[in-house]
Formats: sequence, C-alpha cells, structure tokens
Amino acid sequence: MDGLAGFWAQSDAVGRAVAALLLLMSIGAWVVILWKVWVLRRARRGLAEGIAAFWEAPDLAQARERAAALDPEGLLRPLIDAAAASAPAGTLQDRANVGDQLTRRLRDALHRALAHLQTGQVFLASVGSTSPFIGLFGTVWGIYHALLGLGTGGAISIERIAGPVGEALVMTAAGLAVAIPAVLAYNLFGKWVGACEAELEGFAHDLRGLALAS
Repeated sequence: MDGLAGFWAQSDAVGRAVAALLLLMSIGAWVVILWKVWVLRRARRGLAEGIAAFWEAPDLAQARERAAALDPEGLLRPLIDAAAASAPAGTLQDRANVGDQLTRRLRDALHRALAHLQTGQVFLASVGSTSPFIGLFGTVWGIYHALLGLGTGGAISIERIAGPVGEALVMTAAGLAVAIPAVLAYNLFGKWVGACEAELEGFAHDLRGLALAS
C-alpha cells in the first residue's frame, strides 16, 4: 500500500489519469468476462437440451414450446419461427421461391442469435490490444516525470533514481495485467461462440429441410 500511495503522490495528473483508465478497463473487462461465462454456459447447455427436446416433440407447436423452455437465451425460438413463417404478400420476398425465402429468414435469425452471443467480444479485444500500450505510455510518462523531479533536486544517485523509475515501470506491468485476462477470455469465448454457431447452423439446416418437406 505504501508503494501505491507513494506512486500516486509522485504522479502528476497524466500519470494518475492513466492509472485510473487502466483500473476502469480492468473492472470493465472482468465484468464482461464473468457475464459472458454465465451467458455462454447457459447458451451451450440450452442449445444442447433445446434441440434434443425439439426433435422429440410430436408436432411443431409442442416442439417450439419445449425448445423455448430449455433455451434461456432465446436462440432457438427465432429460428423455429423463421422456418414456420411465410413471406408477406406483395413483397419482393414473396416473389422468391419457397427455398430462398426460408434461407433468407433463417439466415437473418441466425445472424441475430450470433450477434447476441458475440456481445462484449469487441470490448475484450479492445482492452486486450490497447491496455499494454496505455501502460507503456504511463511508464514513459512516469519516468519522464521522475527524471524532471530528480533533475531539480541536486545530486543524482542510483538510489534516488531506482525508486521513482521502478514505480513508473509498474504501469507496464499493470497494462499487461489488464490485457492478459482479456485476451485469454476473448480466445476462449471465441471458441465457445464457434461451437454455438455450429449447433445453430446445423439446426437451421435441419429446420429448412423440415419446412420444405412439410
């Protein structure tokens, strides 16, 4: 705590702003990480159970209800509704053949589901890619600020330099501490979203075949 207090006391407005920004980025990243772990785990479990329940139902109405009950993130119901819907009369979509209509509606529903699953990914990528450079900027600025202070304080010795410069280098470590969890989480979530996307694409393909056969 004394080291942090000393660093904060020796920093100027720019150094403190960089430290505060890194702290906010870290808090935001961890909030997104914990939220996405909860959402994606529910989504993966809901897809597996909802798709299985859908195909075990005796008719489409019951299948829709069973799938919706087991899908807390609401990823399957838009696809089921898209497969069962018909194009409004008098529109360009209505003039296309049935297969193209189904493909378009299922594709749109799939894109919306994926957009929901990918929420927060851009933020994690931004934090992971920018926080090391923000920390490096804080280090450079801290060293500059420390050297200016040493230059006006008489004789310079290694003891006088080591403390302020060492505290400034903490900013680089702070930037990496913010970036590493964000990057690891981004890669892990990308894998989970990819698995959900494969499940949804397969389900959409099966729904298209079911709709065309009925």
